[in-house]
Amino acid sequence: MRGLDKTFPGTTALRNVDWELRAGEIHALCGGNGSGKSTLIKILSGIYKGSAGGTIRIADAEVAADEINPKWSHEAGVRVVHQDLGLFPDMTVAENLSLGRGFEKSRISGISWRKVEVRVRELLERFEIEASPATLLSSLSPAVRTEVAIARALQDQGDQHRGTLIIDEATAALPLHEAQALFASLRRFAARGQSVVFVSHRLDEVLSLCDRVSVLRDGDMQGTWDTASIDEAALIRLVVGKDLEQVRRDARPSTQGPSALKVSEMDVGPVSGVSFEVARGEILGIAGLLGSGRSELLRGIFGDLEPRRGAVEVDGQPIRVRRPADAMSAGIALIPEDRAVAAAFADQSLSMNISAAVLRRYWRRLRMRPRSMARDARALVGQFGIKAARVDQAIDTLSGGNQQKAILARWLQRDPRVILLDEPTQGVDVGARAEIYRLIGERVAAGAGAVLVASDFEELASFADRVLVLRDGCIQAEVPCAEITPHRLSQLVYSGGESHVAVH
Repeated sequence: MRGLDKTFPGTTALRNVDWELRAGEIHALCGGNGSGKSTLIKILSGIYKGSAGGTIRIADAEVAADEINPKWSHEAGVRVVHQDLGLFPDMTVAENLSLGRGFEKSRISGISWRKVEVRVRELLERFEIEASPATLLSSLSPAVRTEVAIARALQDQGDQHRGTLIIDEATAALPLHEAQALFASLRRFAARGQSVVFVSHRLDEVLSLCDRVSVLRDGDMQGTWDTASIDEAALIRLVVGKDLEQVRRDARPSTQGPSALKVSEMDVGPVSGVSFEVARGEILGIAGLLGSGRSELLRGIFGDLEPRRGAVEVDGQPIRVRRPADAMSAGIALIPEDRAVAAAFADQSLSMNISAAVLRRYWRRLRMRPRSMARDARALVGQFGIKAARVDQAIDTLSGGNQQKAILARWLQRDPRVILLDEPTQGVDVGARAEIYRLIGERVAAGAGAVLVASDFEELASFADRVLVLRDGCIQAEVPCAEITPHRLSQLVYSGGESHVAVH
């Protein structure tokens, strides 16, 4: 890419970007939300056109940036696998690999399943995927599902040793051991000549997997480095503009008080007999694998999932939570894991999304007051550092980090006493992550209590004051602040380690 520019009304997404990808390398593209990564990828895949003057060349094919289109990109070998894989869990591997491409036909009965099976077996062998054509996708691990999505993207390339594969945050929801399995596949592809563009907010993954890394910030290309010559601290400075210790100091509260939340003998989903207490001014972390009951526990406290038994107290007072409205009235807020499905109203404006938890404020004389709503939303956009051109734009036009800050603004304006956080920074860059924890830290320092569920052990080690390890629905261990390290949490979550439960 040479001289690549892209502007949208009211903002410049890319500014005179030069960028080079080599054949057979794994090249990381890093940057904060809104830095221009998604725009660059959409131009490369032909979804967006760049501004006049820029050029894109892949092998011997060259196109002006303002003339690029999906057909040119596809013929040049560009393929993208997104965080949302676009697969169908209730269908077989063969069906998933055939959708979009088309099924082999017989002369008499329509689809020839025998021919489909033969082709899919060849694909599975070619991409070294441990599955059979008849396997239901839902029975595969997340990493193998991602491998199926990659195989679907690359299956029609005439030469498997050429082309550009873009992995766009496809590892965001994968636990460490699943991600490592996927990385082995990506290394095999690169060794055969495939160029891989790896987009991830997990900087440790970037440094362990990739050959080179390029950093975008505010639409400007900061440069490209061999990963062997740069460490995580330097990479954070390039992405965020300040060092890791400053990020942690900005985010972490320092004082604790009396009880904010007490949960006693809760049974909900796979969770059985869980009890714990969170002090005012404390962030309590919860570590555990998918299926351990982490999300169900938070949903049970919030009334989104009905517990079989258990008691909840807020600020020392027993409450009865049968539905989310009861929890909200008691001063509890929940930031759910799946922002796209459970939190953000994608087709609604930023103003409506920010105001969704306080709509009664704007209901006067049997009608809504949109001007008052927009005025308050603009104030919160400034307070929470949300990058948006207008409060009436659809929330799904914002970056992931800005969407998450809008959801935080929605709940924190209610001044909750207890903040339940389920993967609050999933798919969010390190800069937006620091800002999100700064905003949470301000409320916690002011007297709220927080429960933080996170798959990222580095995140728990950076921002939690205490961590409970949840396994098979039960609390297996408590890790005090002085002992919280990513290695210690990994040891307890994956292998069990020694159990030393002492829940306050």
